[in-house]
Amino acid sequence: MTTGQASKRHAELATEVRSHDEAYYVHARPTISDQDYDRLYRELLDLEKQFPELVTPDSPTQRVGGTPISEFKPVQHLTPMLSLDNTYSQAEVREFVQRVQRIIPGETLEWIVEPKVDGVAMNLRFERGEFVLGATRGDGTTGDDITVNLRTIRNLPMRLKGEAPPLMEVRGEVYMTRAGFEQLNKQRVARGEEAFANARNSAAGSLKQLDSRIVAKRPLALKVYGLGKVEGAKKNFETHSEVLSWLKAVGFPTPEKTWQCCSEDELLAAIDELDKIRRDFAYETDGAVIKLNSLAQRERAGFTAKAPRWAMAYKYAAEQAETKLKAITIQVGRTGTLTPVAELEPVFLAGSTIARATLHNEDEIRRKDIRVGDTVTIEKAGEVIPAVVGVVITKRTGNEVAFEFPRRCPECNGEIQRVAAMGGDIAAAWRCMNPDCPAQVQGRLVHWCSRGSMDIEGGGDVLTSQLVKNNLVKDVADLYNLTLEQLLTIERMGKKSAQNFLEGIAASKSRELWRLIHGLGILHVGVGGAKALARAFHTLDEIANASVEQLTETNDIGEVIAQSIHDWFRNARNQNLIERLRAAGLNFTSSTAIARAPTNSAVAGKTFVLTGTLPTLKREEAAARIEAAGGKVSGSVSKKTDFVVAGEEAGSKLTKAQDLGVAILDEPALLKLLGS
Repeated sequence: MTTGQASKRHAELATEVRSHDEAYYVHARPTISDQDYDRLYRELLDLEKQFPELVTPDSPTQRVGGTPISEFKPVQHLTPMLSLDNTYSQAEVREFVQRVQRIIPGETLEWIVEPKVDGVAMNLRFERGEFVLGATRGDGTTGDDITVNLRTIRNLPMRLKGEAPPLMEVRGEVYMTRAGFEQLNKQRVARGEEAFANARNSAAGSLKQLDSRIVAKRPLALKVYGLGKVEGAKKNFETHSEVLSWLKAVGFPTPEKTWQCCSEDELLAAIDELDKIRRDFAYETDGAVIKLNSLAQRERAGFTAKAPRWAMAYKYAAEQAETKLKAITIQVGRTGTLTPVAELEPVFLAGSTIARATLHNEDEIRRKDIRVGDTVTIEKAGEVIPAVVGVVITKRTGNEVAFEFPRRCPECNGEIQRVAAMGGDIAAAWRCMNPDCPAQVQGRLVHWCSRGSMDIEGGGDVLTSQLVKNNLVKDVADLYNLTLEQLLTIERMGKKSAQNFLEGIAASKSRELWRLIHGLGILHVGVGGAKALARAFHTLDEIANASVEQLTETNDIGEVIAQSIHDWFRNARNQNLIERLRAAGLNFTSSTAIARAPTNSAVAGKTFVLTGTLPTLKREEAAARIEAAGGKVSGSVSKKTDFVVAGEEAGSKLTKAQDLGVAILDEPALLKLLGS
């Protein structure tokens, strides 16, 4: 086959596969059998392997994910993504309509009601009909560039049908399907991993994965509900209904049902009807979105500082059910916190059978006067383990038993204490003070092995429980002394699984320093704090030897967290752990650290924004050098911006800088400034 023939066949196959993808993923109406689709897809894949130059970003084969990235870059939305005012009250819906009518007196108002998808808000940018960039909502002005992950979502069109504007932003929600979420959790539990809490959090966590190949395996989908910035459009829309119809026509998945209403009563009827049918949708919904249909009226209604005056969200009350409280058990976490859990008579609620619910802490049990044997009300708002809302006092028989919170740890019989809360005085939770408590040891092992820490595959609840039970591991350093023979003594542990686990442990020795910091489980230090420490200090030893004042100077590290870090590294037990990890050969050096910034440079204290492609410096390198010289790097241009560093193909940030009179530098000027 010649290159020309291959190019022609590739175009035919790509078009055909795209049309079948739309039929299946957008309209849920497949037009060919799975076998026929697989044959077409395989032919396209083989053709691209033979002729790699034919691979394009919008090819259907590019949805499987690619090479992992190191971080998500900030990206500015062309128009802000505002939030919506919300209410749980139908009376406030009426007040909202009347308020808008007062702003636009004498005009007939028509409204659109849409399902409020319980997902993650997205801004999608298309140029000449091709998907080029996708970002999270972020702070409404600047979000994270997650384009590589969004490309894996099957019902997001890579190229639009028909004529499209030269530039446009499309707004929507990415969600995880109900069925997909349940299946994903079943797979995680089967692997000994912790189940995800809810579909929305799972979708958000999936989109923030640095490896898009993982994202491609997650059951994510998209619903589009509107437009942001549009430039050069030949078609002018008068109503939101027209916008939705056009979005659907060019290939976007739009809400399957909307309501057009002309009065308060019609609005409330639509909200009630949506509540009755929303459980049949493939995704979770938590309310209804009410919008003016006329785009001209929206302009006249205007905006507040953070929300449009012409739209609001009506939230449905969380689903509740009544059931018997059979017992209260206590769970001990990796930090020693004792959490009471309600063991319930199984009850069906919000699509699943519930047998356990959180009781939060001892004070909560006392405040609600919850007793074993009570009939209780439980509430589920998308959570796997819902909460006990209260007691149905009218159903008390007098035989209920008040719960006595234990005064020793139920796992190890160790001492428990109330401890100071972060930024507070006395915590509501009790904590086991025995660092050798088996439950804490296992929790620390699971945390160390988790994907957000050392990423050791297989180190979930099931295996770590067996390691602790068999006295093979007493802390995370012991993992690096495990042998194949020891692992094979564990019940139902096969040789292949054992070898994979040992390989994962070995690979973890070279992980980034921030992963090790997070894996240590220092109180109050999350992923963000761990990354901030790895940027501010070159080695783990520098962090260990830093004063509270030095730690507090680090971005994202406040006084309470700084004190926690300082105290942790001065504990003799923890010092011993660090030395054993050092002896095991773990990486203690940061690859992202920046030098301590001088205070007398021309850059110190100045705010920079980077845009476009620089001739020699990568953007991350330029940012690191600016920060090393004491400057700050921001993702958006404002009056507080001191310099905009502009490279080739600089976009709206450059234009805004020119409008605001901000100083603009090219790369040589930046290097000269840094050199000074």
